[in-house]
Order: sequence, then C-alpha cells, then structure tokens
Amino acid sequence: MEKMQTLKNKVVLITGANRGIGKSLVQAALQKGAKKVYATSRDLKKMPNFADQRVVSLALDITNNDQIIETAKQTTDVQILINNAGVLTAGNILEGAINDIKNDLDVNFYGTIHMMRAFAPILANNAPARIINIASIVAYSPLPTIAGYSASKAALFSATLSARIELAKKGVTVHAVNPGAIDTDMNKGSDWDMASADDVATTILDQVENEELDIIPEDIGLGMFNAWKEAPSKLADIFHKIYHNE
Repeated sequence: MEKMQTLKNKVVLITGANRGIGKSLVQAALQKGAKKVYATSRDLKKMPNFADQRVVSLALDITNNDQIIETAKQTTDVQILINNAGVLTAGNILEGAINDIKNDLDVNFYGTIHMMRAFAPILANNAPARIINIASIVAYSPLPTIAGYSASKAALFSATLSARIELAKKGVTVHAVNPGAIDTDMNKGSDWDMASADDVATTILDQVENEELDIIPEDIGLGMFNAWKEAPSKLADIFHKIYHNE
C-alpha cells in the first residue's frame, strides 16, 4: 500500500470546523497543501471566512444520519476524514441531567460512528486514506465533573480502535487523538496553561504524517497519559484530586 506521507493535494473533510480546534485544523490542512477542504458545521452562519477557494463549507449536523448520508453523496472524493465535532456538558454520573449525558453520547459517539460508517466505503475507494478521530485524554480515565463527556470519549476511543482493525486491510489508516486541555471555547474559564488550538492542530497533522496512530498533541495530555501509562490508577488519582479539590 502506498504511504501517504503528506496532506499535499489531498481532499479533507473536517466536522465542527466553525471554531476551536476544528477551525484550526482547516487552516493547518490548508498550510499542509490540501487540494480541497470540506469544512462542515451545524450552522453555516457561524462558519468563519477562511479566505481560501480550496475551502468548501457544508451544513452538517452529525446527529442527523440522513444529513450525513446526503453529505457523503456530495463528497465522494474525500481521502481524509477528520471527526472533530463534539460537545461537552458539565455534570456527574449520579446527579447530572441524563439528557445531557445522552446528548454527549449522541454527538461524540453515535454521530461519529455514523460518519465513519458513511465514509468508510468512500475512503476505501480512495485509498490510501485516513480517519482521524478527535477523542480526549478522559478516554483513559474519567473526570467526574464531565462524566457524560468522559463516557462518550471512552466509547469513541474504543470504536476508533475497532475501526482501525476493521479497515486495516482496506488501505484506510485510523488515528486516535486524545488531547488533554486546549485553549478553546469548550475550556473557557479554566486557569490551566493550555496549548493554543492552532499549535495543537499543527501537531496533530504533523504526527499523522509521521504515521503516529495514537496522538496526544499537547503537554497537559502527555503528562496525564504518562501517569496512566505508569499505572491507570495514577491518572484516576489525579482526577480524584481535581474533583475533590485536594
């Protein structure tokens, strides 16, 4: 199988491209020389002007499977699918609103699965191709203040690894990205020293080009991952102390 060393001249589709890391991933893909970038968002009125004729903006709500199927029919040239769209709702498991937990799962897990299902045949047809799923460091151990989000990202990480095995013989490489904390609207109000979305997006695509399958693109996430790698209980202890303000 031919190795795709760069994003140069590739056709990319990025969900949740209107802000945060999604917006930065569009810009990073353009800087890498992508031929075309489909930038999707639920509300095109919120899509920034990327001022580049290679960007094609599309309305897409990934919780609407009919819309996903319609988008797939319009974008049969996609070679790299970046599943970035996601939501985060505060709340713990025992007392948090169950509808908020369901919404986190609907977007982050089920919506992303529907995207992978719709685009897997397209990507296999356009191989060598890639899926890049943006999960989270909480896939390894949950942060109870965002328990629904944590559960949805753990489920997404598992689904990503399943798809990696399923697509391995079809010329489609599947990458899992598990950031810690990034300076985006989703983390507004945090006093952590977070990496910028632009830096993280560039790091993700650099590591994709280096054939890294499991990517942790910033220092907070790496510190947490290294604690988990030493012993899963160590990351759980970090989150215990955060939750209980110890």
